[in-house]
Amino acid sequence: MTAEGDLKISYTSKEEYTCPVCDASFHREELLSGSGRLIAGQITDELHRLYEPSARYGIIYPLAYQATVCPECWFASMDQDFSRLPSQSKDRAEKEQAKRKKTARLIFPSADFTRPRDMVNGAASLYLALYCYDYYTKEFSPTIKQAISALRAGWLLDEMHEKYPGYHYDWLALLFKKKSQFLYGEAILKEQTGKETLSGIKNFGPDTDKNYAYEGALYLSALLRLKYGPRGDPLSRAETLENAKRTIAKMFGLGKSSKSKPGPLLEHARNLYDNINKELNEGDDE
Repeated sequence: MTAEGDLKISYTSKEEYTCPVCDASFHREELLSGSGRLIAGQITDELHRLYEPSARYGIIYPLAYQATVCPECWFASMDQDFSRLPSQSKDRAEKEQAKRKKTARLIFPSADFTRPRDMVNGAASLYLALYCYDYYTKEFSPTIKQAISALRAGWLLDEMHEKYPGYHYDWLALLFKKKSQFLYGEAILKEQTGKETLSGIKNFGPDTDKNYAYEGALYLSALLRLKYGPRGDPLSRAETLENAKRTIAKMFGLGKSSKSKPGPLLEHARNLYDNINKELNEGDDE
């Protein structure tokens, strides 16, 4: 990927990758981050780091480079898991190559992983990672990784909507965030019931610049529930939000007794607690 004036913002890694599904060899595109390329801006309530445009390099989207994708069969995952596909899943992943490509192209018709990453390829790569973590066993913590992939895809689609309005990228972003809401809830539930460990993920993100750890996942599970959770059944939603509020209250207790918890996370958690209370109390004001 290059910016205006053909200034490099990425490079081709010297390390050769071999796809665990189709055995194709390729080199991964890596983001260059020095020399003022990335100018950090605010952090949103979804713990998404915004970046200011650089006068020299323009706007750079680090999320576009996070998933590793085989350019031949479109198998994808987070980089640390790419070569670790469970052997029992190889046949299934190989058989579903055409299906993977077809579904990805329905959403991202111009996706092409033989050329440098742009926002479209970046969002498509995250969708493919979301798709392909179905091939991983519970020891890899696939559900939380799917949740993070879906949320990151939603953020990139937000950027695409801002840059290219009128193409319904905002609608797609909402779909991915709703999917992420469901998956975060599933990941926390599976961990709490012993069905799937979270020990298979070292960096909870959700963005690339900071690891908010397990507390960040709990916060996001509650936040996404408030913002994107189902609203059809008021009683069910109220019960869900009460559970989310209790989760946030526990985080306050952790925050007061530990100086190691990230300050911005606690600030966002307090705001979230207030917003949940506001919705729950709306009916009392009528």
